[in-house]
Amino acid sequence: MVKMNNERRFFLKKALTIGSGICATGFAGKYLLHYPGLLALGDDGLPSPTIALAQDDNVYTGTGGVNATTVSNMIHKSVMLITGAPSQEKAWQSLFKPNDVVGIKLNCLSGKTMSPHVEVVDAIIQGLKMAGVKDGNIIVFERMNRELETAGFRTRRLTEGVQCFGTNELPGGGYDAEPQTAGSVGACFSKIVSRLCTAMINVPVLKDHDLAGISVAMKNFFGVIHNPNKYHGDNCNPFVAELSTHPYIRDKVRLIVCDAILAQYNGGPGYKPQWTWNYKGILTGTDPVAMDRVCHRIIEEKRREMKLPSLQQAHREPKYIAVAARLGLGEDDLSKIRLVPV
Repeated sequence: MVKMNNERRFFLKKALTIGSGICATGFAGKYLLHYPGLLALGDDGLPSPTIALAQDDNVYTGTGGVNATTVSNMIHKSVMLITGAPSQEKAWQSLFKPNDVVGIKLNCLSGKTMSPHVEVVDAIIQGLKMAGVKDGNIIVFERMNRELETAGFRTRRLTEGVQCFGTNELPGGGYDAEPQTAGSVGACFSKIVSRLCTAMINVPVLKDHDLAGISVAMKNFFGVIHNPNKYHGDNCNPFVAELSTHPYIRDKVRLIVCDAILAQYNGGPGYKPQWTWNYKGILTGTDPVAMDRVCHRIIEEKRREMKLPSLQQAHREPKYIAVAARLGLGEDDLSKIRLVPV
């Protein structure tokens, strides 16, 4: 039995009351095979996105490192839960095919401490191999090689095995020559996204952002365009949402794995140790809007606990989450999102 800390009890108690009878009804037989997003049926008979929340007090080793075995179990059980599959292999196979070229988009802007843990990425790679994806067809990527290296990843390209490199590693600067439009966003996309990948896994971290409010699932894709600084006005609204409507993102992202082992509730996106806490969690889902809304709630709860103003009071509410819902990218109503403990 995994030990549950008091913070987790508090949040789950509140979160489960906003879902549709999660604790009482369970999930057996309630999944719809709706690829790529697997949805549960709510009590009203309508589809509801599921976000799996895995937390484990044993995620850290005795020496302060991250326990790779614990992380692997957390992720594989979460993928089984959101897909409704009977085994780890079938869960990953329901999301990815052997001939896929899968890009794993990290968020490494905050250095090693506030970037996705290597152990999280290794577990995702294990899952892709269960689905039959070849090593050479797995690309761990970010904007620049140095961002990956600073975060603890070894970059490599055009060699055997899993690939790991930044957009800047590609010829011609790595971005398409011709810009694409998505709503009011006009940008050149990374060739990793536009040309190389048939599918993607979004791997953000759970953190605050001094302009956008939070930087989790949707905001992570500012890292695949050449001019993200142009779209930080008005708390990045509606730009974060509109960018996610582009087919390169909307149609290719099949899984979101948010690294919330260490989370940050203020002062982001750069690492500020005084505003971090050991959440010891991983959140997994397929709906980027639901993921961002749940993560927004977690950060707001922590800010309230620490006597900080809400993001709305701080004039940086992530309004783009609601905009994304109106654009049909997912569900932002907490009462219709199933947050399920793993």
